[in-house]
Amino acid sequence: MKRTIIGATFLFMGSLISLAILIAAALYIPSITAWRGTKLWFAIYGANDMGNDVQSLFLGLPFTVGIVLFILGFIVLVFEYFNKS
Repeated sequence: MKRTIIGATFLFMGSLISLAILIAAALYIPSITAWRGTKLWFAIYGANDMGNDVQSLFLGLPFTVGIVLFILGFIVLVFEYFNKS
């Protein structure tokens, strides 16, 4: 039961972090004037080599942590579902 709660917490926190960053980036997209690649991923990750006029949120590390938490929580919940003794 304890691992199920931990897995659900990881899954919830990972999805909350990732979705909050995705929503913030989607709202920020119209104000970007110069970008490279896809606007959404540029708004999240940014680019350091484009100079001082870079308009990005630079939230790549928290977004990646959110995705990792989501995946870990999902793995723990699947493991607990199939490992009932």
